[in-house]
Amino acid sequence: MSAPATTIFTAMAALAEQTGAVDLGQGSPDEDGTVVLLEAAVDALRAGHNQYAPLAGVPVLRQAIADHQRRRYGLTFDPDREVLVTFGATEGLAAALLALLRPGDEVLVLDPSYDSYAPIAKLVGAVMRPIPLEPPVWRVTPEAVAAAITPRTRMLLLNSPHNPTGRVLDRTELELLAGVCREHDLLALTDEVYERLVYEGTHVPLATFDGMGERTLTVSSLAKTHGLTGWKVGWVTGPADLMAQVRGVKQFLSFAGGTPLQHAAAVGLNLPDRVVDDYAAGLRAKRDRLADGLAAAGFSVLPNQGTYFLNVDVAPLGEPDAEALALRLPVEAGVVAIPVSALSADPARVGSILRFACCKRDTVLDDAVDRLSTWAAAR
Repeated sequence: MSAPATTIFTAMAALAEQTGAVDLGQGSPDEDGTVVLLEAAVDALRAGHNQYAPLAGVPVLRQAIADHQRRRYGLTFDPDREVLVTFGATEGLAAALLALLRPGDEVLVLDPSYDSYAPIAKLVGAVMRPIPLEPPVWRVTPEAVAAAITPRTRMLLLNSPHNPTGRVLDRTELELLAGVCREHDLLALTDEVYERLVYEGTHVPLATFDGMGERTLTVSSLAKTHGLTGWKVGWVTGPADLMAQVRGVKQFLSFAGGTPLQHAAAVGLNLPDRVVDDYAAGLRAKRDRLADGLAAAGFSVLPNQGTYFLNVDVAPLGEPDAEALALRLPVEAGVVAIPVSALSADPARVGSILRFACCKRDTVLDDAVDRLSTWAAAR
């Protein structure tokens, strides 16, 4: 099997470094989030929590994850058998896909999608079957779902709140997908890393729908919720029989690590909801700040309900090819963005859409808007 190609994020980060451009490509905050967690990590280091953690994660974090799922969503998990701590959500997704898929299996996935899904599935010979989301509303439709299903469909891989579109699926869409899983006896793997960063709408886990608890693995993480992406503390929850298979794979990936950060993550999950709500409100203000600036510069700003990202249509600027524009902008305007076509199985369908990260300092966002406004005015 050939090595995976260099991702668009690696390529654009290199271009940002070469040109000195403002980097709004990567979804990485440029300032730390919840300060109390930094102190909790220091306390854990000094308390001697510096050796291997158990494979499943330190008990205090597993309990905090179980408590979080019960408190927020009414989902009950045994912290010893139904909770697994991972090195970020991506390792949890990888362990689940490697454990549960076989060569020839097909996986339903919203398109566009996070760029790690397809390469991981390819490692086991599985195939992604896209459910196209059409801009600007990015809504799941019965017709798109029905067209994606085949007799080889094994799993639904669902991301909501959704990266890269910023869409939060509503109950009608979720019930449609839950019904498909029940009808076709599909497993569900849900990527919910932006579950707390919702600005409009309500996040509802797929596992809460009738008949879904016994077939759903839910993946999330601390990183996005508290603006600490470098910590890479994630988790998987789900029924014990499926979790045993995921744990069997995870032991040969990283086994366990980040022990002091796991202890600090438990503190984060036990904080009052207002702490995360305040952080999310700050991100919403950043989203609005960037959206207003881009709209004033002539970009067509698409609706956004959550996540770190904001999308624009560049066609009104006379730029139908967002990928070509993304390669030019670092040089011409001094700003990096990600073409959504790089995250789609059908690049032409989303060919004029650019994604900007809004999880940056206000001064950085303002600098980027100023550069883009100057560029647009000079065209």
